[in-house]
Amino acid sequence: MKGIAAVLVAAAIWAAGLFAFADRVDRSTPARAPQPAQGVVALTGAGSNERLSAAMHLLELGLAERMLVSGVNREASREDIRTVSKAARRLYDCCVDLGFEAATTLGNARETAGWARAMRFHSLIVVTADYHMPRAMLELRATLPDAKLEAYPIATSVVDASRWWRTTRGARLMVVEYTKYLAILTREAVLGLGPKAETEDKAATQDKGARQ
Repeated sequence: MKGIAAVLVAAAIWAAGLFAFADRVDRSTPARAPQPAQGVVALTGAGSNERLSAAMHLLELGLAERMLVSGVNREASREDIRTVSKAARRLYDCCVDLGFEAATTLGNARETAGWARAMRFHSLIVVTADYHMPRAMLELRATLPDAKLEAYPIATSVVDASRWWRTTRGARLMVVEYTKYLAILTREAVLGLGPKAETEDKAATQDKGARQ
C-alpha cells in the first residue's frame, strides 16, 4: 500500500508540474519588446516560419546587430530561408548567418555559443516557439553562462498553449516538452553538484591545512 501511495503522490506532483509548465508557456506570449542586444538567434523547429519572421522583424527594428538561424535543414538554400523569414535582401545579405550543424536543442545551444564567441557577442535575444523556450533557455544558459540572454517566445500554429489538452497532438507535445525540460533540469543539477562539491572539498582541505 505504501508503494502505491508513493506512486500516486509522485504522479500527482508530476501532473501539477505539467500544468504549471503549460501555464508558464501560455502566459509567456505575447512577448514584450526585448531590450537591444548584440545578436538575435532564431532556433528552427516546428513552426519555424513564425520564429524566423519574428526574429527578422527584431533585426529590422535595429534591436540586434546580426542574426543567426540555428539548425537550418541542410536541404534548404539561403534563398529559401530569406523567403520564409520575409527579409529585405540588403539586410539579409549583410547581417544574417545560417547554422546547419544543429539537429537538437543541445545542438542549437552549442551552435549559438560558437557563433556568439566568434562574433564576440555577450548579449543575445533568443527567438523560438513558446513551448520550446523553457528548455532552450536552460541549454543556452549552460553553454553561455556569462552571456546576457533574453527570451522572445513566439506562439505558433503547432499548439495552442491555452488549450493544449484538447487535442492529442497538443497534449503529446506538451507532455514530451515538459519531460525533456525535467530531464535537463536534473542533468544540470547533477552536473552542478559535482564541481561544487569538489571545490568545497578542496577549500575545506586547504582551510584545514592552514589551521594546522
